[in-house]
Amino acid sequence: MRFSSKWLKAAFPALMLSATLASGNVFAGEKADGVKTDAHQHRYIDVQLLGINDFHGQLDVTRNVGGKAVGRADYLAAYLKLREAENKNTLLVHAGDAVGASSPVSALLQDEPTIEFLNKLGFDVGTPGNHEFDEGVGEMLRLIYGGTHPKTGYFRGADFPYVSANVIDKKTGKPLLPPYVIKKVKGLPIGFIGVTLSDTPSLVAPSGVAGVSFTDEAEAINEAVKQLKRRGVRAIVVLAHNPGVSNKDGSNASGEIVEIAKKVDDEVDVIFAGHNHAYLNAEVDGKLLVQSYSYGTAFSDVDLKIDRRTKDVVAKKAEIVTTYQDGIKPDAEITKLIDKYEEKVAPIINQAIGTAKTTISAEQNASGESALGNLIADAQRTAMKTDFAFMNPGGIRADIEQGEVTWGELYNVQPFGNQLVKMTLTGGQIRNLLNQQWQSNQTRMLQISGLTYTWDASKPIGDKVVDIYLPNGMKLDPNAEYTVTANSFLADGGDNFTVFTEGKNREVGPVDLDALVAYIQQLPQPFDANIEGRIQKLR
Repeated sequence: MRFSSKWLKAAFPALMLSATLASGNVFAGEKADGVKTDAHQHRYIDVQLLGINDFHGQLDVTRNVGGKAVGRADYLAAYLKLREAENKNTLLVHAGDAVGASSPVSALLQDEPTIEFLNKLGFDVGTPGNHEFDEGVGEMLRLIYGGTHPKTGYFRGADFPYVSANVIDKKTGKPLLPPYVIKKVKGLPIGFIGVTLSDTPSLVAPSGVAGVSFTDEAEAINEAVKQLKRRGVRAIVVLAHNPGVSNKDGSNASGEIVEIAKKVDDEVDVIFAGHNHAYLNAEVDGKLLVQSYSYGTAFSDVDLKIDRRTKDVVAKKAEIVTTYQDGIKPDAEITKLIDKYEEKVAPIINQAIGTAKTTISAEQNASGESALGNLIADAQRTAMKTDFAFMNPGGIRADIEQGEVTWGELYNVQPFGNQLVKMTLTGGQIRNLLNQQWQSNQTRMLQISGLTYTWDASKPIGDKVVDIYLPNGMKLDPNAEYTVTANSFLADGGDNFTVFTEGKNREVGPVDLDALVAYIQQLPQPFDANIEGRIQKLR
């Protein structure tokens, strides 16, 4: 609930006195011997929320931040357990994409290892992101509630609830999952509402969202808030798989989650965001918004002070904590879990495929071209023997590091298992396709093979592409037909590239990862890829 800065200033001395007197005593309202003390001193309780987002099954993956090793599930676990030990009034939450585009140690086992990891840490509530739908609603529900899969057998599911107020079952017209859950801390109720990115149908294959629809996030949150208020809940937290970003000092907060925060009931106190893998720690319209990057490289530590009388939040603050590996020991229980699953998949992921001369990066230059994007697009065009190939940047999930390249490393680059699709498009359709890269709310630069083009940033959306050239230097003929390769996600119009749905003479080919593996194996070793000027920004 929103409260004035004037009230906070007046209450601050009492809040600090209460926090000081209660420190070291987890029972906040009683002395160690159980005798009640002055009621005023114990009017408030301190609650800690530890949150992650966009973990993406990165159980065994270490990343580099500022030259330091960061992440890996056993280090994340160590950090969370240390913070949890500081306040027994702690709840663990996640804001979606816990699985999907996962490391092979999780993905090859249907992401069951990641759910087991969350279970072992004692997570209290989560919400699905768009990637939870990658393999369809049925598989998502199996991971949540338990069930049998042909590859892995029976799995018991998550030990904690998933909530989402805006994912609707088309058969019943009701939310597929509970819209909210109420958790009690020292007898005080805290409501947790979940929402999933309403854009999800454009981000996953149609089969992934078959049978469900996605409603407006803010409207769904407000309806859930009404229900919680009727049940006497005043402390309300939202887990929203929607993007947002801010400066480190909390300024310049922007993104979908900011607009959602402005629309939702002021009874909402905190919103955990996700999806764009960014830093967010800001207050917007009286709500505290947080997001902690991705892949377990950081977590959000939110501290709430709740009034026992009103059951409402009267103070809140947050810290985004990076999980540097130096200076902390990995959690032994989770290390053992990782080792167990690494051993299971080792024969597959350790196969040597080639040797990279240098690190091949997915980072795009100012024009929108990346070395790794070129390599992948070339691999797909070669596999399907087409004139051109197009690759969505969101499907490239990791760089290829210098040195020996294993199958497992390439899986981390392309983990979705999309099949390649060959089709025919006219030159005019290809121009329209390239112009679809610039959309009203986002720019997504396709990685290309078999053509080059120039574009002008000063031109309006829908008309930014200037000239398109064939390998022989001739311009693309708008009336001629060309063969094109795209993965099945793009071929179905994913990321709003709807021109692909107009393609004719479709043929289905190999899985994208298999095409990349085969292409690298036939390259002279060590292999390399570079930015070549395939995409050129004029101004």
